Formats: sequence, C-alpha cells, structure tokens
Amino acid sequence: MKLPRTAAEQWRILQAVVEAGGFAQAAKALHRSQSAVSYAVARLQEQLGVPLLEPQGRRMVLTGAGAALLRDAIPLVDSLTRLEERARALTQGWEAEVRLAVDSLFPTEPLLSALSAFAGHCANTRLQLIEVVMSGADDALYAGQAELVVGNRVPAGFLGDWLLDAEFVAVAAPCHPLFALGRTIAQDDLAAHTQVVVRDSGTREPRDEGWLGARQRWTVGNTETSIATVEAGLAFAWLPRHRIAAQLADGRLAPLPLASGRLRHSALYLIYADADADAAGPATRELGGQLAEAAAAWRTRHGSADVAAP
Repeated sequence: MKLPRTAAEQWRILQAVVEAGGFAQAAKALHRSQSAVSYAVARLQEQLGVPLLEPQGRRMVLTGAGAALLRDAIPLVDSLTRLEERARALTQGWEAEVRLAVDSLFPTEPLLSALSAFAGHCANTRLQLIEVVMSGADDALYAGQAELVVGNRVPAGFLGDWLLDAEFVAVAAPCHPLFALGRTIAQDDLAAHTQVVVRDSGTREPRDEGWLGARQRWTVGNTETSIATVEAGLAFAWLPRHRIAAQLADGRLAPLPLASGRLRHSALYLIYADADADAAGPATRELGGQLAEAAAAWRTRHGSADVAAP
C-alpha cells in the first residue's frame, strides 16, 4: 500500500493562494500567518517536485502543471471535507442514513418541500427513499426497512399521526363509452367495462382495494400508468384528484356521473418505526417534522386545513 506524500490541507492552502491572489491575502482568509501559508505551499512543491505557482504582476498564479494538479485535487479535498463533517455529525448523534418509505399516493409537492428542508438541516445524513403502494408501507415497517413511513393506514403495533386526506375521483376519458349512455351511471354499468387499478407493492398481506368486480380488470404498477391508461380511453378508474388536476382542467379526463360513490377518500399517516417517536434519531425526527409541516401547508393551500383526521 502506497501512502500519499501530500496532505489535503496543503492543497486547500494552495487553492486559497490562487483564489486570493497571493500569500498575504490567503493568510488573512485562512486566519494563519503568512509564513505558515508560504511554508505549506513550498513544502507541497518540494514533495511533488513540480513548480505550482509563479508570479504574474502582483498576483500569484498557477503554472500549467499546478493548474492541472489542483483541478484533480479539489474534488478529493472536498470529499475529505465532507467525510470529516459527517464524522462530526455522527459524534453529535445524527444518523448516517435515514430510510423513508412513502406511499405513492402522497402528493409530490409536500414531499419535495419536506426533503428540501431536511437537506438544509441534515446535510450529512444520507436519505434512502422507498416508494410503496398500499400494504408496501406495512411491509417496510415490519421488515425494519425504514425508520419513517408515510402510509395509508397504521398497522398493528405502531402509532401514527394523520397527515392529510387524498380524494379519489371516478373518471374516464370523454370518449369512453360510459359517457355515451347519457344518464346517471349505475354499478352494473361500470361492471361491463374495464377498470384499471394500481398493484399493491406489499407481499405479506396485499390488499385489493378499489376494485368493483368489473368484467375486466387491468392492474398496473404505478399511478402514472393508471392515469395514462384512463386518458387513452382504455379504462375507467378512481384516481387521486391532486394527480389529475391538469387533465380535469383541460378536459382530457372527466368525472363519471355515478349514482353514488363518485368520490373516495384515503387518509395518509406519518408512522415512526420506533413506537416511541422521541426515541428515534434526531435526523429521523427532523424529517418527520418537516413532512408534517409540509403536509399541513399543502392542506391549507388546497382548502382542507380544517378537515379532521378520520
């Protein structure tokens, strides 16, 4: 094993000299003596056997070799700096990684808002995002695959806090034969046509929610495919309103005039893998708090701030 002869600190000092334009300016920026800065650069050049700096007027600039070497060194030094910052975070009790399982029904807007805020507070904690459907959230909890879960029910043995209600609308493309009936649609009418549903990603106790027993059922892997299938006129479905707002607004999808059951609601909950949320790590609690805040803001913007938890 060959050990490096140079140190990350030397390369950072060289970078400061170049960016500041001289030894005195770099010493001021680094809060070090000018002699210490000069010695570090001189020692680096001696170890490499290559001149790295040359004067240009009143400034110190990189030689051709210095520019090439510093360009390669900076990413390495940055990586070491991040490694040291992560080590400091670990000594303070912050987790190295947080695993978050999120039901695909949870709106993208509050999810990204929460993740952005989390990144600002926990820059040294890695995040693993696991996308699940229905009982896939239960599986993530029971299998210990996530510290934090957003799911559409709270499984036995866990506690959860309500985040928001997602509204499902029975829709089809305007060209769908159901609209040609020209009247209120009954369940028997629906049973004669194809319905598309999203597959439960869980394996322990998969659920078959939302299917009416239509003559033909198409099962797809995600909501986006379900929306595309309905928009193409191939099937009808109950789809989350927040995912099809644009299609409803421009007429690509239309609500079905059902005699009953036009709308459905599904609650989403924030669930900690540790039954006592206070026992969770600080990064996990930070992410949970950001998800709760983002969900509350989303409810306010969409006029459901006063909806009570089911």
